[in-house]
Amino acid sequence: MIKKVVVLTGAGISAESGIKTFRDSAGLWEGHNVMEVASPRGFYKNPALVLNFYNQRRKQLQMVSPNIAHLNLVTLERYFDVKIITQNVDDLHERAGSSEVIHLHGELLKVRSSIDENIVLNWNKELVLGDLCLKGSQLRPHIVWFGESVPMLEKAIEITQEADVLVVVGTSLQVYPAASLIDFIKPNTRIYFIDPQPAILERNFSNLTIIKEVASVGTSQLLSLLVD
Repeated sequence: MIKKVVVLTGAGISAESGIKTFRDSAGLWEGHNVMEVASPRGFYKNPALVLNFYNQRRKQLQMVSPNIAHLNLVTLERYFDVKIITQNVDDLHERAGSSEVIHLHGELLKVRSSIDENIVLNWNKELVLGDLCLKGSQLRPHIVWFGESVPMLEKAIEITQEADVLVVVGTSLQVYPAASLIDFIKPNTRIYFIDPQPAILERNFSNLTIIKEVASVGTSQLLSLLVD
C-alpha cells in the first residue's frame, strides 16, 4: 500500500508558469555567464551585478502563478503523505498549497548574511548594496551557488529513503547532488519519471514508469495512475 510519495522537481515544472529554465544552450543564464551570477567569486567580484540579477528574477517570480502541475501535486496530498524536494528557488509549490517543500538550492524570496549562513530573512523587495544583516555584513541571495555545500541535502536523503513512490518531474537528473537522490530509494520503491525527453532508461530500474509528457500533462496522468 502506497503511503509516502516523494516528488523531486526541477526547472521543467516552473517553465510552464513562464519562469525560464536555468541555462540556455550556450551555458548562459539570462545572458550572463553563470559563474558571474551564481558563485561566491562572482559575488565578491561584482556584488552589485549579482544583486541586480536576483532582483530581476524576484520581479519575474512575482508576475507568474503556479500551474496545473503544481496543483496536481497538491491534489496528491488528499491521498498520500507527499513531500516535495525541489531544485527550484521559486515559491510556486508553496503558493499552490503544498504542505512540505524542501528547497535544495535555496529560495529566491529569502536573503541571508554573507558572513553567517544561519541569519536568513524573508525578502520580497529589491536587495541592494548597503542592506546589512544584524552583524553588519552585506545581505546576499539565499541561493546555493556553485562551489557551495547543499545544506538541505541530508534531510532530502532521509525523506527519499522513506519513499514508497518517487516521482521525478521537470528535471533530467543531470545536476548533482540532487541527481544522486534516486540512489537512496528502497529496492521496491516505484519510480515515475515525467519528462517529454526522458534521460533515463526503464531497463536500468525494475520499478520505473516513464511518462513522456510535459509536467502539467504528466502529473495529471500520474494522478490517474496512483489514485484510480
